[in-house]
Amino acid sequence: MCALGPGTAARPSWRHRRLHPDNGQGLRLTLAVVSAFLVLVPFLLALLVLTSWSPLRRLDRAVTEALVDYGLRHPEWARVLNVWTDVFAPMPLRLAALVVVGWLARRQARQLALWVAVTMTVGGLLSPLLKLLVGRPRPEFPKPLAQAVGLAFPSGHALNAALAAGVLLVVFRPRPGRSAKRYAVWAGAFLLAVVTGFSRVALGVHWSSDVVAGWLLGTAVVAATAAVFAVWRATPPHRR
Repeated sequence: MCALGPGTAARPSWRHRRLHPDNGQGLRLTLAVVSAFLVLVPFLLALLVLTSWSPLRRLDRAVTEALVDYGLRHPEWARVLNVWTDVFAPMPLRLAALVVVGWLARRQARQLALWVAVTMTVGGLLSPLLKLLVGRPRPEFPKPLAQAVGLAFPSGHALNAALAAGVLLVVFRPRPGRSAKRYAVWAGAFLLAVVTGFSRVALGVHWSSDVVAGWLLGTAVVAATAAVFAVWRATPPHRR
């Protein structure tokens, strides 16, 4: 094994070259690749929805009908999901994000407050735009477990829950060494995103592909805005 000489600099790790905010070029490349991948899958799903691809249609119907049938046989389960989906609806999550923005601003964390505001706004605008472009109707059942208006694809609840989960992870992530708090934050973000999206399918107001698309789009928005702000923070003021 050849040892490095005293004048030889160690090669930065792949993580440093691609993810560290001090390396703006590598971070921008990572941003482009990750965002393109995360956005590509929902748009492929949208294309399959628009073309009425039969395997996806059958899968959506089988999953939603099975979950709705279970809810009809277990009314208590349906009531719990209705409460959850109301508490973590897009509007309450946006109001909570507004409170976080104010709290961060009071703590002089203005860049982070701006990131939260931009992330929630971009994601909030993306959902209705795609709903209009795709125009997918919601499921209809003789005995619905919940009521919802508007179009189906993507799920606004799932998208906004993914945005809120990302905000939770970025804003409230504990410092290294606090493993218990770190696990608690990750568990809270996971439950917020997954249970909210699941509740929309289980209550029969969305198809499963609507929720998957919402999760992916929300994650894409969080990844893109976080990387952009990381690069912006690392760029000297005279070069912005």
